[in-house]
Amino acid sequence: MEAFAALRDPTRIHIVEMLAAGGQMPVHEIGSHFSVTPPAISQHLKALREANLVCVEVRAQQRLYSLNPAGIGEIEDWVSKVRQMWMQSFDALDEVLKQETKKLKRRKRSSR
Repeated sequence: MEAFAALRDPTRIHIVEMLAAGGQMPVHEIGSHFSVTPPAISQHLKALREANLVCVEVRAQQRLYSLNPAGIGEIEDWVSKVRQMWMQSFDALDEVLKQETKKLKRRKRSSR
């Protein structure tokens, strides 16, 4: 999933968080939160755009960025799938523990 590669960088994570909190933002406002050059911010936004995490809307001379719900949804779906597999593993472990507990109780009763 390309989204995780894009989010490997702390600046990009911060940009995504800013857009989640503030909605649509122009490039200059995004850049004002960082101590990197405007071309560097543009490269970060390009990586996020290519990973399908942000959308850009061009209005006159301005580029406005916002989160792309489809891209964020892909991450959410993946996390949900992993969580479900994880919970199934815990459920299976819980069942094994219940069976072992029953066996121990039977042994204790039969040894009396």
